[in-house]
Amino acid sequence: MNCWKTVNIDKDFGLNRIYLISFLTGLLSFLMLYIPYSIFHGAHDVKDHGFLPLVVILFFLPILHRMMHLLPLILTYKKVKVKWKFKRRLYPTFHYRCHSKLSKRTSILMALAPTLFITLPSLSMGYVFPNYFAYFVLFASVNIGLSFPDFLYINHFMRAPKQCIIENAKDGYDILIQRKNA
Repeated sequence: MNCWKTVNIDKDFGLNRIYLISFLTGLLSFLMLYIPYSIFHGAHDVKDHGFLPLVVILFFLPILHRMMHLLPLILTYKKVKVKWKFKRRLYPTFHYRCHSKLSKRTSILMALAPTLFITLPSLSMGYVFPNYFAYFVLFASVNIGLSFPDFLYINHFMRAPKQCIIENAKDGYDILIQRKNA
């Protein structure tokens, strides 16, 4: 196997730039989603249950986002090692590493999983429950902001050759192709 490309978006773009663009993407998506939803649900009152439930849900949304990346790996019976940590003894987080090589399709599905399992259901529930649409639009927008690095990885995965294998490297992903014998 030859390494066709090593993808590390933190090194390519810079961590601060990714955070800034992720924040702006989430903010812009909230503005672009809230206006149509508020026009559609114009006469309904938005119910408010206080600031604490909103903060708790937004606190655990990044963890749920990362768990959704694991779901396609678990469903395809891939061997995954998960290591839990607490940042500043308060915020639970985890790192995962897949020890098996993934196909292009599985890698794209893994990167798209939070969008498919959090963003789309949030937008659907915002349509179905008009009294809570602002919360669901907010959750979807925050998840879209969290998904910005995933979209960058998907861009690289889509450009990779069809029969490539994607391996989890230390800081990113290695896209491997079969060596052609001459």
